[in-house]
Amino acid sequence: MKTHRNAAFTLIELLIVMGIIAILASLVLASAGAVQEKSKRSRAQTEIAAMTAALENYKADNGDYPINSNAGSLALITSLMPTNGSKVYFEFKPKFTNVGGWVDPYGLYYQYSYTNGASNNGTNNYDLWSYGATTSNSITNKWIKNW
Repeated sequence: MKTHRNAAFTLIELLIVMGIIAILASLVLASAGAVQEKSKRSRAQTEIAAMTAALENYKADNGDYPINSNAGSLALITSLMPTNGSKVYFEFKPKFTNVGGWVDPYGLYYQYSYTNGASNNGTNNYDLWSYGATTSNSITNKWIKNW
């Protein structure tokens, strides 16, 4: 007498397949996070380069860079995109600015410093940077900067 067995997967086979799928999914998600980090860093570098060009145009027309204030990158917005009908040097998109200043891809503010000849800085030298993925100003090797 022959026994007839139904063609089906066993529980062990299904668990093995689910385990393989979980491993592959974790590999894909890990690489996707790295790609997102690289794209944020690339966007910040591009925005800093564009801002550098805008600052050079501003200096060519006005003889000096915008004065640094406690407002940080907010001073850049008011100087380079004035609302009084003057020349616009850089078009800040509303979704990348708010009352605190110019927002980087990490959700923090770009930093701007121009001291116009203060010690260790020299004349006509400014700094423009993003803290990058760090939320602290102490990990300088992660910063995205113009120098």
